[in-house]
Amino acid sequence: MPQYITDIDVSVNEAEQHQLRKHGFTQVHVNLNPEGKGNTIYLWYKTSDCPAITRIQFSFTDKMKEGLVAEGYHKVDKNLNTGNSGSPIYLWFYKGSSQYDVPIVELDLSTDAEADATKVQPLWERLPCDLNRRAGGNWIYLWVKRDTQTYICDINATLNSSSDANLFRQGYIRMDEDTNRDAGGAYVFLWYRQTTDSQKAIKDLQVSTDQESRESYENQNYEKVEINLNEGTLGTPVYLYYKKNECSKDPIKMITLILDPTAVLPYINAGVEVVEKNLNEGNSGFREYLCFN
Repeated sequence: MPQYITDIDVSVNEAEQHQLRKHGFTQVHVNLNPEGKGNTIYLWYKTSDCPAITRIQFSFTDKMKEGLVAEGYHKVDKNLNTGNSGSPIYLWFYKGSSQYDVPIVELDLSTDAEADATKVQPLWERLPCDLNRRAGGNWIYLWVKRDTQTYICDINATLNSSSDANLFRQGYIRMDEDTNRDAGGAYVFLWYRQTTDSQKAIKDLQVSTDQESRESYENQNYEKVEINLNEGTLGTPVYLYYKKNECSKDPIKMITLILDPTAVLPYINAGVEVVEKNLNEGNSGFREYLCFN
């Protein structure tokens, strides 16, 4: 029988490390507090032939929790920034059986831009929440490996939490970083859904930051995600466009966000498409780029 990841936990001290090891958990050997600013924190997982974990999410605000609670996601009740001044980050997981759910078989963590880019491989995807968010130090990202290759088949966006539960119920994965980060506007999140059928995949993504580019993409029959990714800020309206019937493009396997400016060149060198249009165009928020493989 195939071995899937069926449980995830977090240790925030040595006693918890001992208990998790005793109960058959495997440690991911990356300290989530590498700068010594808080507790020594590790991620752990267990594999078996039981029903698999298929989705992992993070929360760093109370509003982000609401849809996860409503749809029965399991919360690992350990703050990944325990002992430091960073955002209170919690991991949640779900065992789904819909057509959009594919088992997760391995976890890994990246702690610098070069290592981050080298993880872009078949079956792997990078979750865009920095696990060191607002704590200073390294940018730390969780990577998950799927049992079968997946492709991005649908994309959406939200500017409040009112529709979160509905999107989770429909099989969407929330990209847990605000496209308006530090810009003073609404919390805006991108969402995507996956398929194992490459024929249903999105082939291209583009970002518009002006009227001319919006008209250009619409004239090329791109579909528009209707939410302004700069909603509520003084910045330029920013929209995401996508296309499925693009014969010259390969199906998109992974989509994520880059906030670390040193990661752009390593990602490009690794063959990743980085859309070099700032999602916070015209405001003082974080410079953010969408990228896909």
